[in-house]
Amino acid sequence: DVFEQPQHIGHKKIEFHISTEIPAVLQINSEKEEKNGKRVFTSNVLNVKVVYLYATTEEINNTGFGRIFPAPSSNDKMETEEEDDEIPSEFISRKDLEKNRLSREDMEKYSVFKNYEPGDPNCRIYVKNLAKQVQEKDLKFIFGRYVDFQSEVERNMFDIRLMKEGRMKGQAFIGLPHEKAAAKALKEANGYVLFEKPMVVQFARSARPKQDANEGKRKK
Repeated sequence: DVFEQPQHIGHKKIEFHISTEIPAVLQINSEKEEKNGKRVFTSNVLNVKVVYLYATTEEINNTGFGRIFPAPSSNDKMETEEEDDEIPSEFISRKDLEKNRLSREDMEKYSVFKNYEPGDPNCRIYVKNLAKQVQEKDLKFIFGRYVDFQSEVERNMFDIRLMKEGRMKGQAFIGLPHEKAAAKALKEANGYVLFEKPMVVQFARSARPKQDANEGKRKK
Protein backbone atom coordinates (compact mmCIF):
# COMPACT_ATOMS: atom_id res chain seq x y z
CA ASP A 1 0.00 0.00 0.00
CA VAL A 2 2.98 2.30 0.60
CA PHE A 3 4.22 2.11 -2.98
CA GLU A 4 2.06 2.84 -5.91
CA GLN A 5 1.22 -0.22 -7.88
CA PRO A 6 2.31 -0.09 -11.52
CA GLN A 7 -0.57 0.33 -13.84
CA HIS A 8 -0.73 -1.66 -17.03
CA ILE A 9 -0.48 0.55 -20.06
CA GLY A 10 -1.47 -0.86 -23.40
CA HIS A 11 0.67 -0.65 -26.51
CA LYS A 12 0.84 2.84 -27.86
CA LYS A 13 0.27 3.24 -31.55
CA ILE A 14 2.40 5.83 -33.26
CA GLU A 15 1.45 6.91 -36.73
CA PHE A 16 3.32 9.14 -39.14
CA HIS A 17 1.38 10.87 -41.87
CA ILE A 18 3.80 12.04 -44.52
CA SER A 19 2.52 14.29 -47.21
CA THR A 20 4.22 14.72 -50.51
CA GLU A 21 3.13 18.33 -50.63
CA ILE A 22 5.29 21.10 -49.23
CA PRO A 23 3.87 22.42 -45.92
CA ALA A 24 2.21 25.78 -46.16
CA VAL A 25 4.52 27.19 -43.47
CA LEU A 26 7.52 26.54 -45.66
CA GLN A 27 5.90 28.30 -48.57
CA ILE A 28 5.77 31.63 -46.71
CA ASN A 29 8.43 33.97 -48.01
CA SER A 30 10.11 31.00 -49.65
CA GLU A 31 12.79 31.32 -52.24
CA LYS A 32 13.05 28.53 -54.73
CA GLU A 33 16.33 27.57 -56.35
CA GLU A 34 17.27 24.85 -58.67
CA LYS A 35 20.84 23.66 -58.43
CA ASN A 36 22.28 20.37 -59.67
CA GLY A 37 18.93 18.64 -59.66
CA LYS A 38 17.86 19.98 -56.19
CA ARG A 39 14.90 22.15 -55.16
CA VAL A 40 15.77 24.30 -52.16
CA PHE A 41 13.03 25.95 -50.08
CA THR A 42 14.10 28.44 -47.41
CA SER A 43 11.61 29.58 -44.79
CA ASN A 44 12.21 32.80 -42.90
CA VAL A 45 9.62 31.83 -40.30
CA LEU A 46 11.23 28.65 -39.03
CA ASN A 47 14.73 29.58 -40.20
CA VAL A 48 15.16 26.17 -41.73
CA LYS A 49 16.17 24.99 -45.13
CA VAL A 50 14.50 21.96 -46.65
CA VAL A 51 16.10 20.34 -49.65
CA TYR A 52 13.96 18.21 -51.95
CA LEU A 53 15.72 15.99 -54.43
CA TYR A 54 14.08 15.31 -57.70
CA ALA A 55 14.97 13.52 -60.86
CA THR A 56 13.58 13.73 -64.33
CA THR A 57 11.68 10.88 -65.90
CA GLU A 58 14.52 10.36 -68.37
CA GLU A 59 17.06 9.93 -65.55
CA ILE A 60 14.86 7.39 -63.78
CA ASN A 61 14.39 5.36 -66.92
CA ASN A 62 18.11 5.37 -67.64
CA THR A 63 19.31 4.49 -64.17
CA GLY A 64 16.53 2.65 -62.38
CA PHE A 65 17.95 1.10 -59.23
CA GLY A 66 21.45 1.30 -60.61
CA ARG A 67 23.30 -0.81 -63.10
CA ILE A 68 25.06 -3.88 -61.81
CA PHE A 69 27.94 -5.21 -63.88
CA PRO A 70 29.22 -8.69 -63.06
CA ALA A 71 32.88 -8.91 -62.14
CA PRO A 72 34.98 -10.33 -64.97
CA SER A 73 35.67 -13.99 -64.40
CA SER A 74 36.77 -16.94 -66.48
CA ASN A 75 36.55 -20.68 -66.23
CA ASP A 76 40.34 -20.87 -66.46
CA LYS A 77 40.77 -18.91 -63.24
CA MET A 78 38.24 -21.07 -61.42
CA GLU A 79 39.90 -24.23 -62.64
CA THR A 80 43.32 -22.90 -61.66
CA GLU A 81 42.20 -22.09 -58.11
CA GLU A 82 40.59 -25.50 -57.71
CA GLU A 83 43.67 -27.28 -59.05
CA ASP A 84 46.05 -25.34 -56.81
CA ASP A 85 43.88 -26.16 -53.80
CA GLU A 86 44.18 -29.87 -54.55
CA ILE A 87 47.95 -29.82 -55.14
CA PRO A 88 50.09 -30.31 -52.00
CA SER A 89 52.25 -27.39 -50.89
CA GLU A 90 55.50 -29.30 -51.44
CA PHE A 91 55.06 -28.85 -55.19
CA ILE A 92 55.21 -25.70 -57.25
CA SER A 93 52.00 -23.78 -57.87
CA ARG A 94 50.73 -22.84 -61.29
CA LYS A 95 51.10 -19.15 -60.44
CA ASP A 96 54.82 -19.59 -59.79
CA LEU A 97 55.17 -21.52 -63.03
CA GLU A 98 53.57 -18.71 -65.01
CA LYS A 99 55.56 -16.08 -63.15
CA ASN A 100 58.97 -17.59 -64.01
CA ARG A 101 58.11 -18.88 -67.49
CA LEU A 102 59.29 -17.17 -70.64
CA SER A 103 56.76 -15.77 -73.06
CA ARG A 104 56.67 -16.94 -76.66
CA GLU A 105 58.38 -13.75 -77.76
CA ASP A 106 61.21 -14.26 -75.27
CA MET A 107 61.62 -17.91 -76.29
CA GLU A 108 62.42 -16.83 -79.82
CA LYS A 109 65.47 -15.01 -78.49
CA TYR A 110 67.03 -18.26 -77.25
CA SER A 111 68.74 -20.59 -79.66
CA VAL A 112 67.58 -23.67 -77.69
CA PHE A 113 64.00 -22.95 -78.76
CA LYS A 114 64.89 -22.60 -82.42
CA ASN A 115 62.96 -25.13 -84.52
CA TYR A 116 61.19 -26.30 -81.38
CA GLU A 117 58.81 -29.22 -81.85
CA PRO A 118 56.81 -30.74 -78.98
CA GLY A 119 56.86 -34.21 -80.52
CA ASP A 120 54.28 -36.96 -80.47
CA PRO A 121 52.16 -37.04 -77.30
CA ASN A 122 52.91 -39.82 -74.83
CA CYS A 123 53.21 -40.24 -71.08
CA ARG A 124 56.95 -39.55 -71.01
CA ILE A 125 58.57 -36.13 -71.42
CA TYR A 126 62.10 -35.06 -72.26
CA VAL A 127 63.70 -32.02 -70.61
CA LYS A 128 66.93 -30.36 -71.74
CA ASN A 129 68.96 -27.19 -71.19
CA LEU A 130 69.10 -27.87 -67.45
CA ALA A 131 71.59 -26.00 -65.28
CA LYS A 132 74.40 -27.81 -63.48
CA GLN A 133 72.81 -27.13 -60.09
CA VAL A 134 69.59 -28.97 -60.96
CA GLN A 135 68.89 -32.06 -58.89
CA GLU A 136 66.15 -34.66 -58.99
CA LYS A 137 64.36 -32.98 -56.10
CA ASP A 138 64.08 -29.81 -58.19
CA LEU A 139 62.40 -31.70 -61.02
CA LYS A 140 60.14 -33.49 -58.56
CA PHE A 141 59.14 -30.12 -57.11
CA ILE A 142 58.01 -29.00 -60.58
CA PHE A 143 56.61 -32.11 -62.21
CA GLY A 144 55.28 -33.73 -59.06
CA ARG A 145 52.26 -31.45 -59.28
CA TYR A 146 50.98 -33.58 -62.16
CA VAL A 147 50.93 -36.78 -60.09
CA ASP A 148 48.33 -37.96 -57.62
CA PHE A 149 50.53 -39.36 -54.85
CA GLN A 150 47.52 -40.82 -53.07
CA SER A 151 47.28 -43.29 -55.93
CA GLU A 152 49.80 -46.11 -55.69
CA VAL A 153 49.64 -46.66 -59.45
CA GLU A 154 50.52 -43.04 -60.25
CA ARG A 155 53.29 -43.00 -57.64
CA ASN A 156 54.91 -46.03 -59.24
CA MET A 157 54.62 -44.58 -62.74
CA PHE A 158 56.25 -41.29 -61.76
CA ASP A 159 59.91 -41.60 -62.64
CA ILE A 160 62.76 -39.11 -62.97
CA ARG A 161 66.04 -39.85 -64.71
CA LEU A 162 68.45 -36.94 -64.55
CA MET A 163 71.61 -37.24 -66.63
CA LYS A 164 74.62 -35.80 -64.80
CA GLU A 165 77.55 -37.10 -66.81
CA GLY A 166 78.64 -37.53 -70.39
CA ARG A 167 76.98 -36.15 -73.47
CA MET A 168 73.50 -36.39 -71.92
CA LYS A 169 74.45 -34.07 -69.07
CA GLY A 170 71.82 -31.39 -68.44
CA GLN A 171 68.99 -33.55 -69.74
CA ALA A 172 66.28 -35.60 -68.06
CA PHE A 173 63.49 -38.05 -68.81
CA ILE A 174 60.35 -37.88 -66.69
CA GLY A 175 57.65 -40.53 -66.71
CA LEU A 176 54.15 -39.36 -65.81
CA PRO A 177 51.01 -41.40 -65.07
CA HIS A 178 49.26 -40.72 -68.38
CA GLU A 179 49.42 -38.75 -71.59
CA LYS A 180 47.08 -36.01 -70.35
CA ALA A 181 49.39 -35.24 -67.42
CA ALA A 182 52.41 -35.16 -69.73
CA ALA A 183 50.67 -32.77 -72.14
CA LYS A 184 49.77 -30.46 -69.29
CA ALA A 185 53.31 -30.55 -67.93
CA LEU A 186 54.72 -29.68 -71.33
CA LYS A 187 52.33 -26.77 -71.76
CA GLU A 188 52.96 -25.25 -68.34
CA ALA A 189 56.65 -26.03 -67.73
CA ASN A 190 58.16 -25.40 -71.15
CA GLY A 191 60.24 -22.23 -70.89
CA TYR A 192 60.29 -22.23 -67.08
CA VAL A 193 63.50 -20.58 -65.86
CA LEU A 194 65.26 -22.88 -63.40
CA PHE A 195 68.57 -21.62 -62.00
CA GLU A 196 68.63 -18.85 -64.61
CA LYS A 197 68.25 -21.29 -67.52
CA PRO A 198 64.95 -21.90 -69.35
CA MET A 199 63.92 -25.54 -69.57
CA VAL A 200 63.03 -27.01 -72.93
CA VAL A 201 60.25 -29.57 -72.47
CA GLN A 202 59.21 -32.00 -75.20
CA PHE A 203 57.53 -35.36 -75.51
CA ALA A 204 60.14 -38.10 -75.31
CA ARG A 205 60.65 -40.18 -78.40
CA SER A 206 59.57 -43.76 -78.03
CA ALA A 207 62.57 -46.06 -78.11
CA ARG A 208 62.53 -48.43 -81.03
CA PRO A 209 63.17 -52.09 -80.16
CA LYS A 210 66.62 -53.26 -81.19
CA GLN A 211 66.71 -55.70 -84.07
CA ASP A 212 68.13 -59.15 -83.30
CA ALA A 213 71.52 -59.55 -84.97
CA ASN A 214 70.85 -63.20 -85.91
CA GLU A 215 67.50 -62.22 -87.39
CA GLY A 216 69.18 -59.58 -89.52
CA LYS A 217 71.69 -62.11 -90.87
CA ARG A 218 68.92 -64.51 -91.81
CA LYS A 219 67.13 -61.85 -93.82
CA LYS A 220 70.31 -61.13 -95.71
